[in-house]
Amino acid sequence: MQYDPETLRRLQLALLEMLHEIDDVCRKHDITYFLDSGSALGAVRHGGFIPWDDDIDLGMMREDYERFLAIAPKALPKDLQLVEPATTEHYSPMFAKVMKRGTKFYAKETTEAGFDLGIFIDIFPFDYLGPDPVVARKQMGVCRRWQKISYLYHAPSVVVPHQGALGALERGACRVAHNVLSRTTSADTIYRNYLSTAKLGQSGSDECACLSYPKPRPYPKAIFLPTRRIPFEDGEFPVAANVEAYLERSYGPDWNQLPPPEKRRNHKPEILEF
Repeated sequence: MQYDPETLRRLQLALLEMLHEIDDVCRKHDITYFLDSGSALGAVRHGGFIPWDDDIDLGMMREDYERFLAIAPKALPKDLQLVEPATTEHYSPMFAKVMKRGTKFYAKETTEAGFDLGIFIDIFPFDYLGPDPVVARKQMGVCRRWQKISYLYHAPSVVVPHQGALGALERGACRVAHNVLSRTTSADTIYRNYLSTAKLGQSGSDECACLSYPKPRPYPKAIFLPTRRIPFEDGEFPVAANVEAYLERSYGPDWNQLPPPEKRRNHKPEILEF
C-alpha cells in the first residue's frame, strides 16, 4: 500500500522519536530488548527503516517483557501510552504496543473491534520453548490458534490470505466465526489460555519463539543474547547478538536482497492523524 513520500517519512520520524523514548526507559531500568522483524532487517540492510516500512518492531525475552509492562506505564513520557492484552479493552493482539496519545492509525479491523489505535511501536515477547519437541510444537501451534481466535473474537474483518471468490468465502467464514466466538467466550479466557500455553517452557531452555507471530518459529536463545547496538537512522539501537543468522532464519538466504515491488508491503491505515 502506498503513502505519499512526505507522509511516510513524517510517520517514520514520529516512530523514531518514540523509539528513542522507549530506549531511554529500557536503558534506565536495565531492560534488554532488540529491534525485531522488519526493523532488524532495516537496520542491517538499510541503516534505518526499510524505505517503504511504516512501523517499528521490538522484541524482549519474557522476563524483560513483563518487567517492561510493569515499569512502562509510569516510566514512559506522558505522550506515550502502553496497551497490552491483560489490561486493555477491545485489544486483540497477544503482545503489547506503545502508542502516541492524540494520534490516529485506524485500520478497519481495529475500528470494528472498538479500539482507537494510534501511531504505535509493537513490543513482542519471546517465550522459552519446552525441551521436549512435542511440547515446543504444541506451544507454537496452540498459541498461534489462540492469537487467531482473539482476532476473530474482537472483529469480523480480519486479513485473509486470498483475493477474489476464495477471499470472499474466507471473509464470510470469519464473520460467522466472530459471531460464534462473541457469544461463547471472552477476551480474558482467550488471553489466559494463550498465556498458560506460552509459559510451558522454562527460562533455562536453549530455544525460544515469538508465539504471537502469524507463523511462530523456534530460534536458539544464543542468537539474541547478549544484544549489540548498531546504527539505525540517527542513533544506535540493540539488535540480536547474531542478527545476520536471525535474519536468514526469518527471511531466508536472500534476506539481504530487495523484494520485487509487488511484495513491498506495509500497514497503511484508513485514517492517519499526527
